[in-house]
Amino acid sequence: MSHRILLAAFLLVVTPAFLQAQDRYRVYLGTYTGEVSKGIYQCELNLKDGSLSSATLAGETNSPSFLAFHPTRNFIYAVNEGQATISALAIDEKTGNLTLLNSQPSRGGAPCHLVVDATGKNVLAANYSGGSCISIAIESDGKLGKTFSFKQHVGKRTNGHSIHVDKSNKFALCCDLGLDQVIIYAFDAGRGTLTSHGVFDTPKGTGPRHFAWHPDGKTAYINGESNLTIVACDYNATKGVLTQKQVLSTLPKDVTRRGGSTAETVVHPSGKFVYVSNRDPYNSIAIFSIDPRTHKLTAVGHQGMGVKTPRNFAIEPTGQYMLVANQSGGNVIVFRINQSTGELSPTNASVQVPNPVCVRFMEIK
Repeated sequence: MSHRILLAAFLLVVTPAFLQAQDRYRVYLGTYTGEVSKGIYQCELNLKDGSLSSATLAGETNSPSFLAFHPTRNFIYAVNEGQATISALAIDEKTGNLTLLNSQPSRGGAPCHLVVDATGKNVLAANYSGGSCISIAIESDGKLGKTFSFKQHVGKRTNGHSIHVDKSNKFALCCDLGLDQVIIYAFDAGRGTLTSHGVFDTPKGTGPRHFAWHPDGKTAYINGESNLTIVACDYNATKGVLTQKQVLSTLPKDVTRRGGSTAETVVHPSGKFVYVSNRDPYNSIAIFSIDPRTHKLTAVGHQGMGVKTPRNFAIEPTGQYMLVANQSGGNVIVFRINQSTGELSPTNASVQVPNPVCVRFMEIK
């Protein structure tokens, strides 16, 4: 057997399947609708060079500011922030176009975040105005069914900003910015019910917005919108308990804060890095390395080239590229990720999209 054939056989064994077959990803982009934007847009990311194709309208729906896939990738769900509804849309496998199946009320104002649980039987969403969360059934045809649970947060100021289901699919954790708390619910996926379980208090004035799980499911990283911080927490999956272990600023050490807020938290697929977006006036992505043993963070630096009011951003599954939605910039830009340091390098690739606020990747079959 020749050396060339041996090398080819070796690469087939050691190269992950997604790198063997996948050189492009479909990218869905949620937006705030208005005079220009009409709903959810789509484009393609080329993994060979990080370039993006032009964006086209995939499906019309009102202000789909956050998106979540069904595990089958046959359906996508969107919050409709301006209408206080949640929508279900079917995905055309060949074209990527979306067809609205139905919508259900979110039972709270300004739904701003949602997830689909691991069984694909439930959509869980957080309502910003009034502070609440909801669990809605997903029918076998992808449509949204009845409301299984609705939980109203209680306090002087309540703002539900995101909801996250843990790796075991047994607990749902809802960040309430106004309460400075992460409210923890026991989650029964079979019945779709949320039952009050406990509360994690973030430092006063944090304003917890979004958080991301480490791939091992034992650590969570919460961004503080109000004080521009990231809070690292240990997570006991058996008990459904968060324990704070570290708080770091998302701003450079030499910067004196004047306003501003954070938006999104994303952990790299390798589990080696975590990123947080800083909005106006700082307009940057903060970069942190993760200690492989303790999962504590060390600040690496910031990248602000071309960043303008960054809302949600996402890293494609191979971990090579980050796409940042520039809400006020009217575009989505691409950074290449240094696999050793986590640092971000501009690629000069971008796509024009009106009011982009959410980025989601899907395999192209």
